[in-house]
Amino acid sequence: MIAHLRNYPLFVLIMMISALSMIIPAVHAAKLGDLHVMKIFLSYALFLMIISVILGLALMNRTPRISARSHLITIFLVYTLLPVFLAMPFASLIPSIGPMQGYFEMLSSLTTTGASLITDPLSIPEPLHLWRAVVAWMGGFFVLIIALSVMEPMNLGGFEIRSTVLGSDGGSGSFGSTDPAERIEKYAIKIAPIYIAVTFALMVMLFMLGDRAYVATIHAMSIISTSGISPIGGVMNSQSGRLGEMVMLIFLLFAVSNRGFQSIGSSSWGWIKRDVEIRLMLLAVIGVPLLLFLRHWIAAFEVSTQQDVTAAFAAFWGSVFTVMSFMTTTGFESADWQNAQNWSGLSTPGVIFLALAVMGGGVATTAGGVKLLRVYALYKHGLREMERLVHPSSVGGAGMAARRFRREGAFMAWIFLMLFLIGIATIMLALSFIGVSFDDAIALSIAAVTNTGPVAGMLNEGLRYTDVGTSGQIILAIGMVFGRVEVLALIALFNPNYWRR
Repeated sequence: MIAHLRNYPLFVLIMMISALSMIIPAVHAAKLGDLHVMKIFLSYALFLMIISVILGLALMNRTPRISARSHLITIFLVYTLLPVFLAMPFASLIPSIGPMQGYFEMLSSLTTTGASLITDPLSIPEPLHLWRAVVAWMGGFFVLIIALSVMEPMNLGGFEIRSTVLGSDGGSGSFGSTDPAERIEKYAIKIAPIYIAVTFALMVMLFMLGDRAYVATIHAMSIISTSGISPIGGVMNSQSGRLGEMVMLIFLLFAVSNRGFQSIGSSSWGWIKRDVEIRLMLLAVIGVPLLLFLRHWIAAFEVSTQQDVTAAFAAFWGSVFTVMSFMTTTGFESADWQNAQNWSGLSTPGVIFLALAVMGGGVATTAGGVKLLRVYALYKHGLREMERLVHPSSVGGAGMAARRFRREGAFMAWIFLMLFLIGIATIMLALSFIGVSFDDAIALSIAAVTNTGPVAGMLNEGLRYTDVGTSGQIILAIGMVFGRVEVLALIALFNPNYWRR
């Protein structure tokens, strides 16, 4: 059976997995006694499975001339065509949601953006929230596998900097294979048990801390996939409280470095001290809350006499968790975040969280954004340029790899950053053309391209994705695909020279 499935195209296999995944919300609906919702999910699961088998039989044993190119096309199809099938239960169960709205909802989940058209989470059945979380969780796993098996051999997705500095192994990695199909299978076998175990561990911890099993499951999948999906309006409304947030913060570290999933079960953890992404994360997660904390503390002297230790800790913790959440493009706010603002009497500019979302998480993780490795390369290059302003004839030290990192690595990072910002500007201009205000267009475009849906409300708390209409949702959908697939991969896909190989 497994040997037979190996002959199916990757996109067809993903469709089959999606069909089987619809059984999860169907089972939950049966547990709740909602037979109508259960029948809808099972019907579309059967329909999607039949379509998948037909396509698989029609396309099996077809070997593409360029395997890497075919898998790059598969990535594009997953984020453009698959949401059509995933949205069918939504369109059937919620009459007020049209085809485009359902497509937007599922594309947002699949790209782990977490942008939702649902203004009241309690207004839709629980199985639909579970389905959104399952799709986002699978989307996060898909990102991990594709990054390691397809993007790395092509020096895309941040790996272009590592190959420039450390050299490339030709895409063989730890498995010694240059065939993307073989690498996909081996990485999936290696990472899937870890991905499932980590999610289950977080779910159990949140359940033990007081959350319902349903809420704990969705929040666990949302943290691991960095989707920020919640059935209760965010973690600030969960019963696990501050202890639950502390546990979530630990698991958000998997969105900082891809070595986290690969190092579980290994006895060597020395890479943590040397990982530049970990160091930059610590700088942001400690430095930004300290600045906000001092700002709040100074303001609190002027507006209040409340200076007890508990309030100070709550204010600092609210900043730490929220900064970490937005930097990993998850988008959860701490329950103490509002307390931090009330404590000082000041509101924090939302542009800070927009900048954190643009910074993003680690290379080959479920997080979006520019990625920490690229930001670090630009940071090192900037330090070197400032040194040369003082000592123009100085020679940069730290070895050949560090010099390449500051030069070639920073050059590649700068190109990506400019293309990334051009993409944000294009989406922003398109939104402005349809009547969206300037501030809202900035927030929405950054939310879409960085795959951080909740950040859209940081400049305007009353902003909703339903406010932009169908045309705006189409523009944002393009932005979500642009951000998740990454601009360099899209350029490679549409580059004529790439097709002539």
